[in-house]
Amino acid sequence: MAFGLKKRGPSEFERAADGSMTLMEHIRELRNRLFRASLAIVAGLAAGFWLADPVFLLLKRPYCRLPDTTDALGHCQNLLALAPTTSFLLKLKLALWLGLIIGGPVWLYQLWAFIAPGLHRHERKWAYVFVSIAAPLFAAGGVLAYFVVDKGLGFLMESGVGGLSNQFEVTAYVGFVTNMILLFGVAFEFPLILLMLNFTGVASARRLLSWWRVVIFVSFAFAAIATPDPGPFGMTLLAAALSLLYFVAVGVAFLNDKRRGRGKEIYADVADDEVSPLDLSAEPVEAGGRVEASAPIGAPQPIAAPAPIERRYDDMT
Repeated sequence: MAFGLKKRGPSEFERAADGSMTLMEHIRELRNRLFRASLAIVAGLAAGFWLADPVFLLLKRPYCRLPDTTDALGHCQNLLALAPTTSFLLKLKLALWLGLIIGGPVWLYQLWAFIAPGLHRHERKWAYVFVSIAAPLFAAGGVLAYFVVDKGLGFLMESGVGGLSNQFEVTAYVGFVTNMILLFGVAFEFPLILLMLNFTGVASARRLLSWWRVVIFVSFAFAAIATPDPGPFGMTLLAAALSLLYFVAVGVAFLNDKRRGRGKEIYADVADDEVSPLDLSAEPVEAGGRVEASAPIGAPQPIAAPAPIERRYDDMT
């Protein structure tokens, strides 16, 4: 007895890729993927609520290293909470951040699965590469931000007005640290923008390298605004990191141009305002053959005389 197996139909991804989905099916797919992403964030929120206390102690460590923040026994003083709900809302905020990080692989996949069918195969390949590079760069920026905050808070307290106790309001302090981590993490994504310009053919590696003066100036200007301390330590560290990432991105762009054979075009070494050389040597021209005169266009053509009509003897009347 043969048992029939139900034939498996095409998946949502395959139907979206070949364009066979209707508008309502696209909307339903978006709803389903948003629902799955929301479930992943909620699950990450539950895990983040349990991890919020250790993360808060990690964020509090730069504050505990400040002078006059420890008691006689060496214990760090608590941060100030100005409202009854401050502690709970702060823990919920930290849990939400951790939920986004923990559930990141799931909701990022759902977002990618909805966008990927509209991309070509080579575009998907480079998207995988850029996403795999973006996460470590963001993490590196966050670690550098934590280090800068750790060193910058001491400078701010020493350079400020004396006679004040170093006890901060907890919401303002945590918001300051998390904003610095987010700002530095986003700043470290700058090399990816340069690589996108190069890989899409918008700017060559030589053009990217010609911007080095502007990039270094903008890096130091951004670092001077972003770092919390007005001293040269944090600003120089961030600007040097951004400049190093810029030159690494330019090096990768040169390798990509060499792989694709860019710069070997026939006019690659010619400037836009350079006059092209002209060959002014005259070539001998042979005389052409004789051309017979013809009647001008529109002139009346001669009409030939009609041929004589032959008559037979029986045509006589």
